[in-house]
Amino acid sequence: MAKEKRKRKLAKKIFMIIICIILCVSVVTAIANALVVNSNVKAAKSYKAVAIENQLVPEKDENGNWVFTTDREFRVMQITDVHQGGGYMSGKKDKLSLNAIATMITAEKPDLVIATGDIAYPVPVQAGTFNNKSGAKSFAALMEKLGVYWTLNFGNHDTEAYSYFDREAISEFYSNPDYKYCLYQAGPENIDGYGNHVIEVKNTRGLITQAFIMMDSHSYTDGDIFGIFWKYDNIHQNQVEWYKSEVERMNKENKTIITKLQGNENGGLYKDFYPVKSLAFFHIPLVEANEAWFELEKN
Repeated sequence: MAKEKRKRKLAKKIFMIIICIILCVSVVTAIANALVVNSNVKAAKSYKAVAIENQLVPEKDENGNWVFTTDREFRVMQITDVHQGGGYMSGKKDKLSLNAIATMITAEKPDLVIATGDIAYPVPVQAGTFNNKSGAKSFAALMEKLGVYWTLNFGNHDTEAYSYFDREAISEFYSNPDYKYCLYQAGPENIDGYGNHVIEVKNTRGLITQAFIMMDSHSYTDGDIFGIFWKYDNIHQNQVEWYKSEVERMNKENKTIITKLQGNENGGLYKDFYPVKSLAFFHIPLVEANEAWFELEKN
């Protein structure tokens, strides 16, 4: 009886020691991660603003889309897979990533920067955290300090199944009105995903010269919520329908203006501005890319 009692006492002691160790590790990790996030944000804010002569300032149109108006060349820069871990294990790499982005943007001086997903990388075995807002914070701080207009769409890592914040929460984070240069919009509520939005470039005659269409390609599919088997999702059919409707809308707008300006269908304004030139930006490649790869393997 006494022996059993001693065993239970020892087991209880070991259990309490394990709990204490877990708590201590959790507290130390939390403190370390907080220090790294603060350090990364501070580093992001240490860069100089990019000097862009006669910087274009976008305005929202009647459709709620951001529009740049210019008759000159428009410069857009795409960056992707920034992979800001936001944890104590990735601090050094995070700073190198921020430095690379700042260096490129400072050199190129783009009118618009589009980040196509995986800005955050909250993979605990590499970052040391589950907090996907930490990486988003340092990236947003950098872009705002550089003073260049920017937008983004999400990748598979931005909101992992095990991350602290879901897509809606991270979408709200980037929609913060305090971010003066961020043109991100959550997009229509009746279609899948977050961040489906359009940014247009128009000339002084009101004609759309270029459209940038951002689309959420989601994360994983077929029950592979952690992405272990690389079963990536893609753009959904209702997003395709939205894309088509946006292109049709812009074509109609340009056609109306061209008609008023008495353009010639056989050339002139029609040739240059109808149909509207557009580029789509998203993270996960289209399913056709997968089909093309397997066709190549077969042959």
